[in-house]
Amino acid sequence: MGFKRLVVASHNANKIREIKELTAHLDLEVVGVSEIGDFPPVEEDGETFQANAQKKAVTIAALTQELVLADDSGLEVDVLQGAPGVYSSRFAGEPSNDQRNNELLLAKLKNVPDEQRGAQFRCVMALASPEGWVKYSEGVCRGVIIHELKGAQGFGYDPLFLVPEYGLTFAELGPEIKNKISHRFLAMQGMLKLLLTESGFMW
Repeated sequence: MGFKRLVVASHNANKIREIKELTAHLDLEVVGVSEIGDFPPVEEDGETFQANAQKKAVTIAALTQELVLADDSGLEVDVLQGAPGVYSSRFAGEPSNDQRNNELLLAKLKNVPDEQRGAQFRCVMALASPEGWVKYSEGVCRGVIIHELKGAQGFGYDPLFLVPEYGLTFAELGPEIKNKISHRFLAMQGMLKLLLTESGFMW
C-alpha cells in the first residue's frame, strides 16, 4: 500500500516542526495529528523510549487509519544513571515545564565536575500502519551538560546540552546545524532507510 501522507503522533509543535524540516525533501505530506482531528494525547506510561513510541504510533494509526510516525526522546545523564530518560519532559513534575526541568537538572549536578557531566540525547522512532506493522529506528547524540543556560533557539534541555565538536549548545547551534547532528536527525535517517529499502514502506 502506498502512502502520500505521514501523520506525526505528537502535540509538541517544536517536535513536529523538526520532523517536517527533516522530511522536507520527500514527496510526502507531513502533518501533526492535531492538524487532522481532535485526538487526545496518548499516555506515555512505558518504561522505555521504544515502548512509548510504539504505543503512540500504533494507537494513532488505528484511530486515523493512516501511516503514523511517533517518537519518544529524552536526555540521559551519565552520572544520574541515565535519568531523566523517559521522564525528561516531566522531570520536575506535571505539567511539563522546561525552566523547572533545567533548574532541577542543574541542582542535581551542582557539585559534579566537568569531566563527569557527560550525557546524551536519545530518540527512538516508531512507524506504524493501519494494518498493524511497526518498524523502529534510533539515534543518539553525545554531549556535556554545562553549568548555565546558553542560547535561545532550542527547547527543552537544549540550552544546557553542549556539543563538544562545536563548542556550542543545541540552543546556540540553531536548526541548520542541529538538524544535521541531533538524535532526532539520526533516528530519522534510519527511518528513511527503512522507508526506502523495504517494499512494505514505499510510497
